Amino acid sequence: MLDWLNFALALGLFLISHRLPAMLGVKARAEEALGARGYTVAFSVGSLALLYWVIVAAGRAPHVELWPPTGWSRWLVNIAMPVAGLLAAFGVAAPNPFAFEGRRAGFDPDRPGIAGLTRQPLLWALVLWSGAHLAANGDLAHVVFFGLMLGFSVAGMGIVERRRRRAMGPAAWLRLTARTGLVPGAALLAGWWRPEGRPSGLRLGLWLLAWAGLWHLHAPVIGFWPGAW
Repeated sequence: MLDWLNFALALGLFLISHRLPAMLGVKARAEEALGARGYTVAFSVGSLALLYWVIVAAGRAPHVELWPPTGWSRWLVNIAMPVAGLLAAFGVAAPNPFAFEGRRAGFDPDRPGIAGLTRQPLLWALVLWSGAHLAANGDLAHVVFFGLMLGFSVAGMGIVERRRRRAMGPAAWLRLTARTGLVPGAALLAGWWRPEGRPSGLRLGLWLLAWAGLWHLHAPVIGFWPGAW
């Protein structure tokens, strides 16, 4: 029972921490005190700490199997995670005024960069991460955790898009999003956007380091080796 309570507390605090600060005005006051970048760093560190707590608590909760693990679902995780890592690496702090992880300075609507692929790269990365892990982990605690994270990420896209459109105004939104798309690859398939130039070597390097680190730390931190079937 205590393990279930620990899991519920960790998950509840994680979800609340992403909703209440903006609703209660805490975010605005914190940004005034720390600056926008300082608040983002502090919030990211706190979110990662809470996320780690949730993951550990889910692993310690009593095992109630809803569906058995399968080989294809494990492969799905190993395929989805590098793609999710690429979206995150090229999305965080990129010129992208439509996403909460992007920066507004430097955005060129004629050369939208990652926003041409998708306006919400980090949220799509979370969709891939949570969706693939949901398929691979059929016990109750992980189904609740990854299912909520999947729903949270999908719902977040609509919330962020509506907020940014309201802040920009309909005319500016249409002008700035002309060569972008919400669904990954939609603007490319429609012919609105074409990749230009070479991908950032720095971001590719960071992605490789992060992916290698997650691969090797998964077993000691999470308790399961990604290559095990």
